[in-house]
Amino acid sequence: MKKALIRGIAIAIVSFTVLLFMNSCKTRKEGSETFNVAFLTDIHIDYRRNAVAGVEKALDSVNALNPDFIITGGDLIMDALGQSYGRADSLYNLYQETIRKASVPVYNTMGNHEIYGIYSRSGADPLHPEYGEKMYEKRIGQSYYSFMHKGWKFMILNSIEDTGKDRYVGLIDSVQAAWITKELESTDQGTPIVISTHIPFITVMDQRYEGSTVPNDSSLVVYNSRQVLDLFREHNLKLVLQGHLHILEDIYYEGVRYITGGAVCGGWWRGPYRTCEEGFLWLTFGKDDFTWKYVDYNWVASE
Repeated sequence: MKKALIRGIAIAIVSFTVLLFMNSCKTRKEGSETFNVAFLTDIHIDYRRNAVAGVEKALDSVNALNPDFIITGGDLIMDALGQSYGRADSLYNLYQETIRKASVPVYNTMGNHEIYGIYSRSGADPLHPEYGEKMYEKRIGQSYYSFMHKGWKFMILNSIEDTGKDRYVGLIDSVQAAWITKELESTDQGTPIVISTHIPFITVMDQRYEGSTVPNDSSLVVYNSRQVLDLFREHNLKLVLQGHLHILEDIYYEGVRYITGGAVCGGWWRGPYRTCEEGFLWLTFGKDDFTWKYVDYNWVASE
């Protein structure tokens, strides 16, 4: 009787251990289907206004959260548009030195402030080997590319076009549009897709602050965004991450969210901009959907 009791207890303990192990494996498997991403846009690193300390504080907050990776939304530096070569060069060096403090991989998006010499006051020579986007491509990498992560496809786009007339506009050019088409041809239609663009595809900022019938300027939005979005019509586009405007904005239309992600620098390191505190997006992705929140990393501006 005593042996039977002991045998029964032993069997119960083994069964419980096996069940616990199976549940643990199931939990790990289910957990592996979710992942986190930090979207840091409009960093505008500079030597002034204590900006380096601000970027470091933002990175400390991101590192503590431990995402799978970071996507930056452009305007990494302040700036190359109308600066001398030496100034632009030093800011690129400063960004690269500071972003190394991120504890996870960083996927960069190019902003308008990264393009050397768009404004003639920079004195840039169009024949200079690092003129225009070439400085970004040499220092940071490709201006558009894609990668897969846990079943999601991320497409980083170049949304800035130099008009050659002391001005830039928001545009996805024909070469890039052809690349998008080719990428989508080799992408399963069910694969969830995220786009990162510096200049927004869709925004209501001017309608809110200037008037409901005010049109968007082509320097504030990608003016051929309709044609670009049409390329994704037969695919599972879920999210467009946007920068440039330094505001927090969430627009949902035809099953796609367009989220303008505030700014790490707020109002260019002078404090909040249009009620939007210095911060970044924190995104949690599941199998075919995601959630997000805005993280205020508690920066206090100082001159």
